[in-house]
Amino acid sequence: MNARKVYLNEHNNLLALEEPMYPLVEVDEPNTFRNLFPYTEIPKIAFNDRVVPHNMPDEIWITDTTFRDGQQSRAPYTSEQIVTIFDMLHKLGGPKGLIRQSEFFLYSKKDRDAVYKCMERGYEFPEVTSWIRASKKDFELVRSLGMKETGILVSCSDYHIFYKMHMTRRQALDHYLGVVRECLETGVAPRCHLEDITRSDIYGFVIPFCFELTKLGIEYGIPVKIRACDTMGYGVNYPGAVIPRSVQGIIYGLMTHAGVPSELLEWHGHNDFYKAVSNSTTAWLYGACGVNTSLFGIGERTGNTPLEAMVFEYAQLRGTLDGMDTEVITELAEYYKNELGYDIPPRTPFVGKDFNVTRAGVHADGLLKNEEIYNIFDTDKFLDRPPVVSVSNTSGLAGIAHWINTQYKLDEEHKLDKNNPLIQKLKELVDKEYDEGRVTVMTEKELFAMINEEAPKYGVDLPVR
Repeated sequence: MNARKVYLNEHNNLLALEEPMYPLVEVDEPNTFRNLFPYTEIPKIAFNDRVVPHNMPDEIWITDTTFRDGQQSRAPYTSEQIVTIFDMLHKLGGPKGLIRQSEFFLYSKKDRDAVYKCMERGYEFPEVTSWIRASKKDFELVRSLGMKETGILVSCSDYHIFYKMHMTRRQALDHYLGVVRECLETGVAPRCHLEDITRSDIYGFVIPFCFELTKLGIEYGIPVKIRACDTMGYGVNYPGAVIPRSVQGIIYGLMTHAGVPSELLEWHGHNDFYKAVSNSTTAWLYGACGVNTSLFGIGERTGNTPLEAMVFEYAQLRGTLDGMDTEVITELAEYYKNELGYDIPPRTPFVGKDFNVTRAGVHADGLLKNEEIYNIFDTDKFLDRPPVVSVSNTSGLAGIAHWINTQYKLDEEHKLDKNNPLIQKLKELVDKEYDEGRVTVMTEKELFAMINEEAPKYGVDLPVR
């Protein structure tokens, strides 16, 4: 057996052993990892304590699938709605274009009309890309539209290869490589969507397949992107977890053994086990430049990684927003509510109507003294959403005072504190409601009516609302 070569790793300046090659492992029966995915039991997370190093790329970015995967789980957008949202994504991404791409269907005239209109905007970012069926005709359509890249579905688990496609691994690999070659021959860069990667044989199929894709890209002089798709949300980010569930293990294998560089590697997560955001962040930390998202996480089943979440993950990891305009997130939420009739769950971070609303009296008292005590950051500055206190029997005097100061946007000179007689009177009226059996929070309409009636009696000058 030949000894492996020793070489200098230019990324970390350490000597390393040349990595072994991993050939395709053909099997007679599908490997469904029944030890991890018994189906009649809850999936299992196993550990072998093999830990891979952090490998954060020099640049990281966000890509968007709102008009593709996101659109598969809701009523289709009109062309005009798509263009409006696309404009907002461009503004949100800032001057550095940190929302790098947005992908579209091309099947219908409506889809293509939206693509034309978005491309006519002339933005560098988000770049308009597509997702198509793997056919020569569709590749030509992509090229005729002036697109440089398209997504192609290449399912990689034995669940899909054996049970859905009724192929062997060798047949699937040869089929996929033929399709990718056809795409490359049209001059379009393929983005290979490795569906169901977290139930796949990583070293028996995924690594050898991606290695062949890398070779094809070199042959044609066109980069082949890899999108690692956690289709069922099985990925975990725990150190030492075994593949195929280990996100960092997958990223490490694709980079180290298949030769996929960071800039061609992207993570696409689903939220079936509440891990979409943490897994996407992990993909960044261990080497993927791109994470694929949709607005508000709208997508198949439990949804995709929320785009707005990764904006704030980026800021936390980099220590800066790098020019991203986060107030657009609130504009998008309002657009979805008012124009599309989409109800965002009220406690959704950053965009739900109650995400920075407190109901507890002791918390309201803290907010009144210093909002930093109970607000995650300056939500007024970054999201145009000042912290709010809802009024109920638990809000206390401080909660009512904070509600008035926020709703009427009173400056420091005119703010009311909890000792103001008007505040004490309003608390009496609120307490009376609950003493008589009320169980819901007070509505804005009710509170404004009380204030309109009581404020003049106590010499407090507030506009009638």
